[in-house]
Amino acid sequence: MTENLPSTRPLRVLAAMSGGVDSAVAAARAAEAGHEVTGVHLALSANPQSFRTGARGCCTIEDSRDARRAADVIGIPFYVWDLADRFREDVVEDFIAEYEAGRTPNPCLRCNEKIKFAALLDKALALGFDAVCTGHYATVVLKEDGSRELHRASDMAKDQSYVLGVLDEKQLAHALFPLGDTLTTKEEIRAEAEARGLAVAKKPDSHDICFIADGDTQGFLAGRLGKAEGDIVDESGAKLGTHEGAFGFTIGQRKGLRIGHPAADGKPRYVLDISPVNNTVTVGPVEALDVSALTAIRPRWCGSTPAAPGTYTAQLRAHGGETEVFAEVVDGELHVSFTEPVRGVAPGQAIVLYDGTRVVGSATIATTAKAAPAVSA
Repeated sequence: MTENLPSTRPLRVLAAMSGGVDSAVAAARAAEAGHEVTGVHLALSANPQSFRTGARGCCTIEDSRDARRAADVIGIPFYVWDLADRFREDVVEDFIAEYEAGRTPNPCLRCNEKIKFAALLDKALALGFDAVCTGHYATVVLKEDGSRELHRASDMAKDQSYVLGVLDEKQLAHALFPLGDTLTTKEEIRAEAEARGLAVAKKPDSHDICFIADGDTQGFLAGRLGKAEGDIVDESGAKLGTHEGAFGFTIGQRKGLRIGHPAADGKPRYVLDISPVNNTVTVGPVEALDVSALTAIRPRWCGSTPAAPGTYTAQLRAHGGETEVFAEVVDGELHVSFTEPVRGVAPGQAIVLYDGTRVVGSATIATTAKAAPAVSA
């Protein structure tokens, strides 16, 4: 197996440049490998001034200017493409609707699926480009039969394959990740950027949701969904307090519950369930967060659909660890059971299956089954 960059022939590559250091170095490496590279910055807001300033987002006017300066240094053409309407519909409105339904979405994963490797890739191919290049840390492997596989990055500390698990084989055939096989620290990437004369070398990484200007997710949702007072109850249904909107909570949350009644055992309580139907949030002990199985919908496979049930590892959060699972596809749904119970799994999250370092596919968690309580000896 060989990685698909550099190619045996020069490619026409569209480099998605966010204005950050990773995408700038990725574009520079693609150009250095002999590809014909064009940089593009995605304008994802109709009013970019409303997005986060500085370096914590990826959608500001400042970011666009940083990307343009990097393209100038690399010596490649540069454009800004307006995908604000598509981003609002496929990412922002989806984010709001998922929280309104009591689920916990991952907007970065949805952006990769719907924007960078659907809208952007479709437009790139229509314009005659061969591939889209991004600064993600993951690796596309070209097999002898011509098919492609998505694998974890060489450096697990920087691996971003979780948010790319939605890509299918056709999209992988047109994806380049020049940073994926880099066994270097982020400081070495920054040093490379500085050596290349890229001003973004010292720009801080973005961590927060780019379309929430102040980082206040609960305030953002309240502004769009409106406040709706409801009850906070324990597992027996006894009322413990009130809230201003169930959308302001996530499964496993401990802080910010504002419960006036301490638990009988004095231990902390966590969000166990969110019911948008009756606007109720249920809290309880941490042990009640344990999950033994789940069902996930809308699976997307990085290759062919698994033909038979099997044992895999799974990742449930962008920065989470792996856990062993038994998984099978039943009537188009992914059914997963955990070898050991896992804690704090929320509907709306993505589960990504791995076979070693290979990404098998991704699906959206729909329901979970609570683990049986431990029996005292």
